Amino acid sequence: MNFIKELKMKNFIMLTVAGIVNAVGVTLFLAPVKLFDSGISGTAFLLDMITPPYLVLSLFLIVLNFPFYIFGGKKLGKDFVIYSLYAITIYSITAFVFRNVLPIDFSGGSPFTGGDKLLSAVFGGAISGVGSGLVIRFGGAIDGIEVMAVLFAKKLGCTVGSFVMTYNVILYLISALVFGSWELPLYSIITYMVGIKTVDFVVEGLDKAKAVQIITNKDTNLPDILNEEFKRGVTVISATGVHSMEEKTMIQCVANRFEIGRIKKIVVQNDPKAFVTITDVSETIGGKKIEFNIK
Repeated sequence: MNFIKELKMKNFIMLTVAGIVNAVGVTLFLAPVKLFDSGISGTAFLLDMITPPYLVLSLFLIVLNFPFYIFGGKKLGKDFVIYSLYAITIYSITAFVFRNVLPIDFSGGSPFTGGDKLLSAVFGGAISGVGSGLVIRFGGAIDGIEVMAVLFAKKLGCTVGSFVMTYNVILYLISALVFGSWELPLYSIITYMVGIKTVDFVVEGLDKAKAVQIITNKDTNLPDILNEEFKRGVTVISATGVHSMEEKTMIQCVANRFEIGRIKKIVVQNDPKAFVTITDVSETIGGKKIEFNIK
């Protein structure tokens, strides 16, 4: 019962939206012009095209995806599995409604882009990417290939991204052989690339945070200057240079991309010899109003 209480209604609402959005991208833009989504969703569409009509896309989406989440439940967590299965269910039901229930005319291709494969690839990839990104942002994953990657990539000596990319390359190669043409797989690669960028945008946001680390002199007023300039706390850590054996001060803070230029200017003005590193931050949690001083 405690586990059930941990599940958030807000997540289920957003996952419902995500499943519907993903179905819009795939069934109203990609499927009508025979373009493939990536991962298990793309595999389901390939099977839908080469099997009898009574084996519909929604059936393949459920049958192919569910086992991976059940198998990976212990490692990924119960909440992740429940959120993911819920999103896939919404996606599958909505896809079935669009393709098999509503009187939508697919004879001319997509209801929105007609037979234009490029427009369908771009907008279908972007819309399905929004759906996939929302699922990730609210605790799940809408495609079983991501679960496969988490479970097996390390054992195979590759990264999660490489695993997913390899799977999709194999999928597109098979589709090219099945249909005797490279046109659809090549357009599908455009869909895949647009989808990846859209997922990154939805998950990380437009204003991606930056982690700034500054190594400067021990007696420095940079922390106070940065605190006053940006109205946020910084982390100050005592450090020692291994080669010079000089005592240094390490300053850490998080800023947005519009603040990086000002931070560089402040550092140069106060210590031109300071060593500065700037890296991307995918997410920050808490601590926005707190100043940490570690000695």
